[in-house]
Amino acid sequence: MSSLKFCGDEIITGPGTLDAIKKIAGQRFFIVTGKTALFRNGTIKRAEALLKESAKDYDILSGIGANPSVLDVETGLIKMKDFNPDVVIAIGGGSVLDAAKVMTLMCEYDGLTIEAIKTGQAPEKRERIKLVAIPSTSGTASEVTRAAVITFPDERIKIGLKTKAFIPDVAILDGELALSMPPNVMVESGMDALTHGLEAYINKNADDFTKTMARGAVEGLLKHLRQSFESGDIESRQHVHNFSCLAGFAFQNAGLGMDHGIAHALGGRFGTSHGLLNAIALPYVLEYNQQDPQVAEDLEQLSRLIGKNIISEIIDLNRTFGISSSFQVAGIPEEQFKAHYDELLKNSLMGSTQRNPVKMDAAEMDKVLTSIYYGEKKF
Repeated sequence: MSSLKFCGDEIITGPGTLDAIKKIAGQRFFIVTGKTALFRNGTIKRAEALLKESAKDYDILSGIGANPSVLDVETGLIKMKDFNPDVVIAIGGGSVLDAAKVMTLMCEYDGLTIEAIKTGQAPEKRERIKLVAIPSTSGTASEVTRAAVITFPDERIKIGLKTKAFIPDVAILDGELALSMPPNVMVESGMDALTHGLEAYINKNADDFTKTMARGAVEGLLKHLRQSFESGDIESRQHVHNFSCLAGFAFQNAGLGMDHGIAHALGGRFGTSHGLLNAIALPYVLEYNQQDPQVAEDLEQLSRLIGKNIISEIIDLNRTFGISSSFQVAGIPEEQFKAHYDELLKNSLMGSTQRNPVKMDAAEMDKVLTSIYYGEKKF
């Protein structure tokens, strides 16, 4: 039996839909955002103007960076609790949205700790504080998922915390916010979205619903990613925004695989961009997983759909986007990779890897990890 969850109350999509925040019920609005980008391009100023126009009280927590840590969440929570909001608006990339999701739940449930959430003791409902998610990048789909990825520095790993209470009540997909993405952010977030779609599509837990959504997301992303990179026009950026969200629907119900397990392990140790790690690993992971007959059949169907070999297309996309062909070329020092290898191997077997279509052990993961690091197939 499948039990599917797609989103909160509403998804609002289209250029200019940031304006919808002035119609959201509530009086005390708390904006969570990043460091500088959305201040420079005027997005936060526009959001403030909309709240002022509708006579809302508001405060802003800024400075959330990539790979938010436990300390980042706990520090931001202090300001959120002091303001006591009835609506939290998260505007930014996936890191901002993830941090805001955890803070909001901890604000509603006084005394709730990240450790409790990590160990599966989180509440599954959030009722007092409404959460609105407005992504400025097109990759994580955090605006519709029950996951929030937080870095645990003591363990040197990124962990996907999960509870239905993390699912935002409202998701606003305004392609105008994606126009100012730097090229590297655009391609890395876009490849993250593509990885979501592909790992959901070949997942053993995929069903008619999630497989159809994942296939549609992959097809749409492959159709629009190049144009989004080359021209950056509003039409292609909006399409990528939408298909990223669709991939989120698929993976939050079907699950992911070892590409994400590996990315979380290396991202937690080296701080390397999650989307970059996913993109580099993706062709290796798909080729390895093809040893499963069902995965091979699924990928062959995708290849027929797009009119070219899916793995070759990903390699070509990475080349077009200037993405390295291996972790070593991407700048992860060999001495550091070797020094922390046992930790990386252990952590790569955790998390999403547990749902990989081919069951992994240390010996097999060793082949995959070294292949991706050196850019030479060893499996």
